[in-house]
Amino acid sequence: MEVTLLGITQDGGLPQVGCLKDCCKEARLSPELSKMPVSLGIQGADGSSHMIEASRMMAGQFDLWNSIGIREWPPSSVSLTHAHLGHTDGLGLFGREVMGSSGVILHCSPSMGNLLNSTPSWSAMIDQGVIIPKLWSSMEPFEPTTSCGFTITAVPVPHRSELSDNHALIIRGKKKSLLFMPDQDSWSETLEEGLGILDWLRGMSVDIALIDGTFWNYDEISSRDVSKIPHPTVVETLEILGNRRSGDPEISFIHFNHTNPLLNDESDECRDLLKMGWGISKQGEVYHL
Repeated sequence: MEVTLLGITQDGGLPQVGCLKDCCKEARLSPELSKMPVSLGIQGADGSSHMIEASRMMAGQFDLWNSIGIREWPPSSVSLTHAHLGHTDGLGLFGREVMGSSGVILHCSPSMGNLLNSTPSWSAMIDQGVIIPKLWSSMEPFEPTTSCGFTITAVPVPHRSELSDNHALIIRGKKKSLLFMPDQDSWSETLEEGLGILDWLRGMSVDIALIDGTFWNYDEISSRDVSKIPHPTVVETLEILGNRRSGDPEISFIHFNHTNPLLNDESDECRDLLKMGWGISKQGEVYHL
């Protein structure tokens, strides 16, 4: 089975609405520089399709996925890590106004399930049979659908919980496993005391980790109150990781803010990160598990 990275930016995408900085001006002038919010497309061993996150840019994500051979649409299942805008604002596209889907299995936490049932537009989709919520239990693997050939394990990760809790997801195939963790508040809250990032990943038998790389550092958003948008910066994460050594899991950064210099392949920040042996996720990248 294979996993396709259908987006690599944070919720606003690139270019971001209202941004007049050079990063977004250039992306408006050169569409090939534009990027979509984080999402994964998973093709199961039985040919079934499954999405992680439901972005409003799903049309472009479908086109990207279709160009490399998706065989089923709409997907058999969708899994949501948490309730923030760019991860859920495409759910309505499955409804009567657009795709007219029915029976799309929606995997989420009990906290997210409560929000679905209490939000009128989403609860209407449940009543109409468009989506069928299925609640997971943290740290217990489940198959999104029968015979898909892979499991998902939801790992609790602290991140602003004003609407719902937040989880990273481990996708485990027959050969490898991949951790999808686009959002967290801080490593100190995610990790047990005294536990390092690499030890944490090894303890969960993770081969490939796609982790929160929202900001290179907070200088890029000096006009914002960073206490309201907490994320570990890439600089902080690299200080913890050090250089990659033989046998370490593959780690690649995702969920880039539109201001992040890692979106520019020619930046010094890209060069320095790659020199340390870690990765910068690319939209359209495919992982075989």
